Amino acid sequence: MTTMTAQTPRQARFFEGPRFEYLPVALFGSVMGLTGLSVAWQLAARRFGLPGLVADGIGWAALAAFLALALAYGTKAVTAWPTVVAEFRHPIAGNLFGTVLISLLLLPLVIVRISPLLAQGIWILASAGMVVFAVVIVSRWMSSRQQVAHATPAWIVPVVGLLDIPLAAPALGLPHTGTLTLFALSVGLFFAVPLFTLIFARLLFEEPLAPAMRPTLMILVAPFMVGFSSYASTLGRIDAFAEGLFLVGLFVFVILIGLLRDLPRCCPFRVSWWAVSFPAAAAAVAALRYADHAQIGLADGLALLLLAFATGLIGALALRTLVGIVRGELRALSG
Repeated sequence: MTTMTAQTPRQARFFEGPRFEYLPVALFGSVMGLTGLSVAWQLAARRFGLPGLVADGIGWAALAAFLALALAYGTKAVTAWPTVVAEFRHPIAGNLFGTVLISLLLLPLVIVRISPLLAQGIWILASAGMVVFAVVIVSRWMSSRQQVAHATPAWIVPVVGLLDIPLAAPALGLPHTGTLTLFALSVGLFFAVPLFTLIFARLLFEEPLAPAMRPTLMILVAPFMVGFSSYASTLGRIDAFAEGLFLVGLFVFVILIGLLRDLPRCCPFRVSWWAVSFPAAAAAVAALRYADHAQIGLADGLALLLLAFATGLIGALALRTLVGIVRGELRALSG
């Protein structure tokens, strides 16, 4: 009893004062990027015979990243709850709480090979959470007047994020999910049109995005590339509509790569750069799915090019982030 009493103050001191209060919820986008890249390598292994161990390694890294971030952000929630509430209520940052749920929608693609039951449970809970989150955010948008300046690519995440629900469904083998996946596909694509238009108009007629927010431009690729994969997963086929989604996504992707090409030179690295990771991985996944459908050399070449780009990009982001953590720079990089 004496030992336990002596340890209690030391344990309690860990929770004295805020911890990880600087950590943005948007950093869960790194889990999305890593999981998407793992799926891309799985597809590449099946189509081109590339090493499947690469997909497994990236998948384990995604799972480890999620657990580390969940622990850190959970500590933030316990020790700095008002900061979490303020972040959720923020008209831009609040939308990025969807990255936690999307991570949980994607991780079953990794976990299903180890524990199908656990993967199914996570996917069911994450799907329900994503639907509730979308309802909450759309209700917030419609209940008060919004400022055009707040219409940034982050607004894509809450509702268009529903498109991530169907992605893992075929691999999980759950019965009676057809209506849910069709609902997610329909709502996600329906809201993608006005949201993309609104954000595009804001980019044309308002002040440019702040340097720290510029990487979020790549999120504009997601409605098309993720929409393509979600459509193929839900309906089990790639038709002209799906092909059109992929081609529009490719067009937007090329434009955004051009706009962001000077990012390493003009802007100091921040963890917000992880916003480019999932769209890049989603583009590689869509290209690999399209290549399997098209069966032509040009599509195969494009798929390999996008896979190499996404791998190099996410590898560089991971290396720079790990270096920053080792150097104790995480607070500064989260600014």
